[in-house]
Amino acid sequence: MNLHTIVLHPSGLSFTVDSDTALLIAAESAGIELPSSCRNGTCRTCICRVKSGAAAHLIAWPGLSFDEKAEGYILPCVAVARGDLEIEAPLARRIEFT
Repeated sequence: MNLHTIVLHPSGLSFTVDSDTALLIAAESAGIELPSSCRNGTCRTCICRVKSGAAAHLIAWPGLSFDEKAEGYILPCVAVARGDLEIEAPLARRIEFT
């Protein structure tokens, strides 16, 4: 199983993920919160932009326009890494447990 390193900007938070796990799920497992709501690729709450690397969506047509996909936008709730990634995720934060 290949593990990929994901770095979130501008926070610098990072986590690892395998090629089969959605980025949102892996972030949460690593104690990182990304905005989310529907978790099925329609609401766009989790939208982020890939700065470098490659990702693929688990569904044929997520809630992104053709232009958004071409500009590198992804929906982490239904996207997987195809290698190491750097992602613009300005609202990412470490989950604080009390």
